[in-house]
Amino acid sequence: MGYQNEWHLLEAEDEMDEIEHRQPTEEFLFYQSVTSGDVEAVRKNCEQERFLDSDGVGVLSRNHITNLKYHFVITTAMITRLCRQKGMALEQAFRMSDFYIQQLDDIHTVQGVRNLHDEMVLDYTEKMRKICQSDTNSRHISTCKEYIYSHIKERITIEDLADELGVSASYLSRLFKRETGDSVSAYIRRQKIEIAKNLLQYSEYSMIDIANRLSFSSQSHFIQQFREYVGMTPKKYRDLNYAAQWDIVIDTQDNMLKE
Repeated sequence: MGYQNEWHLLEAEDEMDEIEHRQPTEEFLFYQSVTSGDVEAVRKNCEQERFLDSDGVGVLSRNHITNLKYHFVITTAMITRLCRQKGMALEQAFRMSDFYIQQLDDIHTVQGVRNLHDEMVLDYTEKMRKICQSDTNSRHISTCKEYIYSHIKERITIEDLADELGVSASYLSRLFKRETGDSVSAYIRRQKIEIAKNLLQYSEYSMIDIANRLSFSSQSHFIQQFREYVGMTPKKYRDLNYAAQWDIVIDTQDNMLKE
């Protein structure tokens, strides 16, 4: 019997588990909180463990952990597309989605899936908060920002962006400055430095590796630009933040052992 025929039989015999599905209003309000950047509302939802509440939620797998994972994937897919509609760069939205869904492979507990869910929704919400605060850009500038995000590891010029949009470099330069308050080069530099901060804090790449990875002309140029933007050298930033990150990990592990 084919799956469609099997469904028709189950539907006719009414043998499926009877579940009165939750009204979509609460779900829509939650998604709205994420896309509007309402961190407080989303954090409250996480603290109430609504993701783990099975009342009114469809059963997608007989295995409880697998069922949670399926719902996680659905939630992530919905949030990704809604955040994209509300202004998040396409590549950023879908790369985040891919990253968080892939993490499910190594998680085998209810608490693990719940923790990943909470981190995922708060990550999207915080990014949307920043987007909503500054989202007054025209289509041209939004496209520019998406291009910069997607090509951040490359050397990007105003001419590259102008060619992508089919406008003159001088026009785009004036428009970008008027709408963002930054020159194109300053904006690109800031985005590269933000990526560099993450690499310094969460990876073991050397300074020269990071400089090359982000297409700075040299290691010394990277250090100079980083110091101008952050107020300290990359080494100082790593010394302060890399160690702090591992202190948090150790504290978390200690707390889990105590529990």
